Amino acid sequence: MVIAKAWALKRHFDGFPKTSDFDLKKIELPNLKNGGEQNAALSSVCLCCRPYSRRDMKEGDIMIGTQVARVVESKNPAFTVGAFVVAGRGWRTHFISDGKDLQLLPSNWPESLPKSLALGTVGMPGLTAYFGLLEVCKMKPGETVLVNAAAGAVGSVVGQLAKIGGCKVVGCAGSDDKVAYLKKIGFDEAFNYKTVKSLDEALRKASPDGYDCFFDNVGGEFASVAINQMRKYGRIAVCGAISQYNDSVPQKGPYVQLPMIFKELQMEGFLVTRWNNRREEGLQALLKWVMEGKMKYHEQVTEGFENMPMAFIGMLKGENLGKAVVKV
Repeated sequence: MVIAKAWALKRHFDGFPKTSDFDLKKIELPNLKNGGEQNAALSSVCLCCRPYSRRDMKEGDIMIGTQVARVVESKNPAFTVGAFVVAGRGWRTHFISDGKDLQLLPSNWPESLPKSLALGTVGMPGLTAYFGLLEVCKMKPGETVLVNAAAGAVGSVVGQLAKIGGCKVVGCAGSDDKVAYLKKIGFDEAFNYKTVKSLDEALRKASPDGYDCFFDNVGGEFASVAINQMRKYGRIAVCGAISQYNDSVPQKGPYVQLPMIFKELQMEGFLVTRWNNRREEGLQALLKWVMEGKMKYHEQVTEGFENMPMAFIGMLKGENLGKAVVKV
């Protein structure tokens, strides 16, 4: 008999989350069965936190999130003991699965590469950057690409993919250390949006001729300013809205109609699940670039399952450089 630990939502967040909003539970797991719904037991190796959504959860639910887990017992021939998988089973140390929600790591995953990258650069964030940039922004060589939250798990991949694709890349982040990191991984221009006197001037200085593609992870005021600096026929991929995730009062604006009309812009929101049928294509491309050294990565690692809430709060505050992961 295995006793799993799991973090649950104790109460909906009032503004920014607090550690008292979470509740650590113990759950007794059932024994495995041949076939049916309970034929593989897994132990989480590392986890990542998804931005909280009141829409997706009710009080008492296990916190949503994704893990790399190792199969520790199996009656399912598709998942042998010792195999590593990606699963979206929330903040849990152990769980039972029928295998339908498990995705094996690519068979050519090198031993030298941290398996936690399957939660970041070679995982959902990397795929989000890959399909958002290629399919939504439809990036072309020689264009100028703007990305905000550029030192995060998605943004850092967006910038490097754009460079691989022959583009000029401008990124913004919330600290001088993050700006230094962006320049280290190849961004042409980068600035700290918290210290510039004028966001409009900073964007104009970074690319006086404007932007062809804007990969938006932030929304809010940044999007309001940036959209006015798009070039004619520019494309905007709306990926996230981290500036608004913890607002108790909705923000006003942005008002996009005039620049959308007169610059004939395309603006499209997307979820990476749209390209689930091309997941293997994206993973293999990202894995290849990482192995060739063309794609750099950084992980913000927190040790200990008991520290999940603090890692989550830190991510929402922008404390992470690259992907924030928790090692169990």
